[in-house]
Amino acid sequence: MGNSGLKQHYETASKTGVLSISDHKLKDIPPEVLDLSEKLRNLDLSKNKLPSLPEDISKFKLLKQLNLESNKLEMVPDYIANLQKLELLNVSNNFIQSLPHTFCKLCNLKQIFLNNNKFKQFPVQLLGLTNLEVVDLSHNKITEVPSGMANLYAAELNLSQNEISVLSEDLHLAPRLKILRLEENCLSLDTIKPSLLRDSKIHTINLDGNLFESKQLASVEGYNEYTERYTAMKKKMF
Repeated sequence: MGNSGLKQHYETASKTGVLSISDHKLKDIPPEVLDLSEKLRNLDLSKNKLPSLPEDISKFKLLKQLNLESNKLEMVPDYIANLQKLELLNVSNNFIQSLPHTFCKLCNLKQIFLNNNKFKQFPVQLLGLTNLEVVDLSHNKITEVPSGMANLYAAELNLSQNEISVLSEDLHLAPRLKILRLEENCLSLDTIKPSLLRDSKIHTINLDGNLFESKQLASVEGYNEYTERYTAMKKKMF
């Protein structure tokens, strides 16, 4: 798409509040995009070559969805916290290792996609975000799920294809967690605590590709309670 095509894009976006400039080999965010900071609700800059985000991104006060998938980002800047209306953030397929401490201010965040990055530790900045629904941290290098999960409000947590060998003792206390994906990690059967199966709200837990056969899960105390929740969920679907 040439400059004339992008110009039309900008003009339309100023009316609709939605702008997509995906796959344009951008190394910087064009000034024309920044000029729309008071208009945009949805901004898609995926599949470009952005190495960083300018501080001007913090001016997008109305932004609800920001897609930065498949760029060259090495960090999420602390001024991202100024996007107070943000509900969805996709920074998958980048080179990010951590989130800034200010991230906990994004109190309206519902969905966050951090998959295919360089995380070695679970980002505790997600704890306490009460509107969180979906967290995708798959395809990283996380080694453990830390304590504090009683403050994880997500309903769905994807930690597949990491290097996790330790699960926190309080994971069962996550108040809304219903779907937990842990495929292809380094978990042994004794890391699956009875409390996780018996006392949590989880109705779907995926454990294929760990250090035990999935069918062995049936030998863990609490498995019957877990299958009851799973069966009840299936009945609601049909």
